[in-house]
Amino acid sequence: MDDLTNKKEVSPEMIEEVLVQAHINQIDVPDIVIPPISKQYLRNVKQLTTAGNHFILTDGISDVEVKVISDEIIRVRMAPQGEFLEEFSYAIDDFKFHITDIQTTETPDYYRISTNTISCHVRKADFYVSFLDVDDVVINEDSRPMHWEENAEFGGYYVYCSKKRQQGEHFFGLGDKPSDLDLLGKRFTMWGTDAYAYERNSDPLYKNIPFYIGIHKGVSYGMFFDNTFRSYFDFAAEEKDKVSFWTDGGEMQYYYIHGPHMMDVVKRYTMLTGSHPLPPLWALGFHQSRWSYYPESIVKELAHTFRAKKIPCDALHLDIDYMDGYRCFTWNRKFFPNPKKMIGELSGLGFKTIVIIDPGIMVDEQYWIFQEGRDNKYFCRRGDDYFMEGPVWPGRCQFPDFTNPKVRNWWGDLFKEFVEQGVAGVWNDMNEPVVFGKGTFPLDVRHHFEGYRGSHRKAHNIYGMQMVRATYEGLKKHQRNKRPFTITRSGYSGVQRYSSTWTGDNMATWDHLKLAVQMLQRLSISGISFSGSDIGGFTGEPTGELYIRWMQFGVFSPLMRVHSAGNTGAREPWTFGSGYEKLAKKFISLRYKLLPYIYSAFWENHKYYFPMLRPLSMLEQEHEQNYSRDDEFTLGDKLLIAPVIEKGVVSREVYLPKGMWYHFWDLSVWNGGTYYEVPAPLDTIPIFVKAGSVIPEYPVMQYVGEYEIHEMLLNVYYAPYHVNSFMFEDNGDTFGYEQNIYLEKKFETSGNEEMLQIHQVIEGMYTPRYEYYRIKIYGLPFKFSKVLLNGKQLSGVKQVRKGNILVFRAIKNFKKIEIIAAENKYQ
Repeated sequence: MDDLTNKKEVSPEMIEEVLVQAHINQIDVPDIVIPPISKQYLRNVKQLTTAGNHFILTDGISDVEVKVISDEIIRVRMAPQGEFLEEFSYAIDDFKFHITDIQTTETPDYYRISTNTISCHVRKADFYVSFLDVDDVVINEDSRPMHWEENAEFGGYYVYCSKKRQQGEHFFGLGDKPSDLDLLGKRFTMWGTDAYAYERNSDPLYKNIPFYIGIHKGVSYGMFFDNTFRSYFDFAAEEKDKVSFWTDGGEMQYYYIHGPHMMDVVKRYTMLTGSHPLPPLWALGFHQSRWSYYPESIVKELAHTFRAKKIPCDALHLDIDYMDGYRCFTWNRKFFPNPKKMIGELSGLGFKTIVIIDPGIMVDEQYWIFQEGRDNKYFCRRGDDYFMEGPVWPGRCQFPDFTNPKVRNWWGDLFKEFVEQGVAGVWNDMNEPVVFGKGTFPLDVRHHFEGYRGSHRKAHNIYGMQMVRATYEGLKKHQRNKRPFTITRSGYSGVQRYSSTWTGDNMATWDHLKLAVQMLQRLSISGISFSGSDIGGFTGEPTGELYIRWMQFGVFSPLMRVHSAGNTGAREPWTFGSGYEKLAKKFISLRYKLLPYIYSAFWENHKYYFPMLRPLSMLEQEHEQNYSRDDEFTLGDKLLIAPVIEKGVVSREVYLPKGMWYHFWDLSVWNGGTYYEVPAPLDTIPIFVKAGSVIPEYPVMQYVGEYEIHEMLLNVYYAPYHVNSFMFEDNGDTFGYEQNIYLEKKFETSGNEEMLQIHQVIEGMYTPRYEYYRIKIYGLPFKFSKVLLNGKQLSGVKQVRKGNILVFRAIKNFKKIEIIAAENKYQ
């Protein structure tokens, strides 16, 4: 028997502790199973809630928002766990859209959200989204529900959207992709990249424009995937019946933009993301650039040679060698001892000076800009709070965070001294952004993002856009009432609100000339009309023939600039010998003659959202054969251009859209709707003018504003039907147009066998200095008996060239001109 007297007394608390521990020991510890990461799909729709023009649909876990933006635009967003990100976009402008009416309908199978133009259907069983036109024809539909996959490394989600490729559907857009205009069968990435000497189908490239157009059965629509992360587009490359777009992070957010015409889609996309501000008129003149023109004596010699040879030119560009050790906002005083004086001398000769700027700020304790940026914490930082550093032209650099408004204001104010010295424009380069050896910033770099925060994964694709935004806003502030001129290499949708652009470091090859023709059309229908290519190629050595053919195309490029690398031969218009010089001068002079027409086309882009360059697929989208014919286009709606893009060619096939056309050079009349083999010796480029057009023309000047014109030439091309034309005028340099100090002149021509009438309607408050038009009428099918101006017979009318060209003067504010046939009217 135990000796109980030796036992310790057991308290109730001790008993309770033993019992609790025993209970715990009896509990089985469960096995923790972590499911593999996989794609998750929206399931069946359980509920729809409405708040004004917002509609939230849910499957119980995930939410989808359908928002009606206008009668023709609907936005779709997806929140995988039912919580949307804060709403913010660098792309979207402040256009005030109109919504006529919204109706919602529920059937046993789907929810329907309708405007007076389009409907969005969401199928209840599987969350498939589709868009239908007013006739209930399906224009766009999902091939599977929107889906997502957890991003284990960075957090958030990969988000995906897959659409059905409709029968016969083709695709266009995506900015500066170096490929055929039709995107069908290709896959692309949006991740701004410095692509030196890129080749056909290289990808990614400099710009990030996640907007495409689909066409099938003669109907167009647009898709704008507004997500700044690295994104991807597959146009039936992997699966022939599917089109997909997806991204590494952020939110699934896209805008469906209805046509039915491609022009309608592009206009509405441009309304959504903004149009170009009107540039100074001189910016539409000829630009000469090189890496690099230095020292000062070389720049002055270049300017004097242009003037001595009477080759028009408005702008000279200075590449990075003007800087002191490649430090931004500095001058190398050895090469340019007195920049203000030099710029003033160039200005006296009619030249504007454009300087390049890069984002990298040299790490140099003696460099005040670096000190100021560092002290104010304006530079980007890594995830662990170290400053982001990387090598570019100056060596070790830090980089401003242009997603911070304070940094943009600081950067903009740095241009004050340049403006005071007379610099007229700024060329923004290396802003993808580029870091030598690494390609770009590490992904953990942090950005302010207007207070919404984000890593470089989120900010990379908009970095260049926000840099040129800062530049544009700084120039606008310090140039006061003068319009800024900026160029950028990189950008995101909406960058057109701040800048022109070019196609980057191309090559001096015939295929790159063809690429330039394709890429500028693609940029134009992607909202960025003010674009150009390096005429002659940036790298490599063009022949005289290639240089002239590229110059011919450059005449009709909204931005006309020659540029080349420093390790290549010269690219000035006189470089290739006197014969080629004569041709270069001819075509640069043609550019200056056409400036009032080009300027008017630019105004139509700014005010009315029309793209400046228009591919055949836009002009006649009902003809599928036009989708692959991407080597001709119109500038505005009156001039059709067919560049020669093959070596040794002296003629080329040209398709003329329906209607009557005039051969620009010999004034012969051609009927459209068919193909022609058109002569194209080296001293010409096939150009056709739409019959009925009124094309304004300047006299050739050595630079814009060299002298006041005394009369404006109007070239009128007879047509036996009604045609409307348009001309815009203002002072060409200030923001007076924002206060309606401009003129819109609308001309209507109407012809038959007895008469040609020209009506003019003028709106606006600007007063041109000239008092008269000099009017040339081409293609009259009859002899005239008299010309009536506002009902009164006009004297001094001449009929020349076998009787079918009429020449006379008319007051600039005429309302009606009538050209009456003679009794014996036939020529």
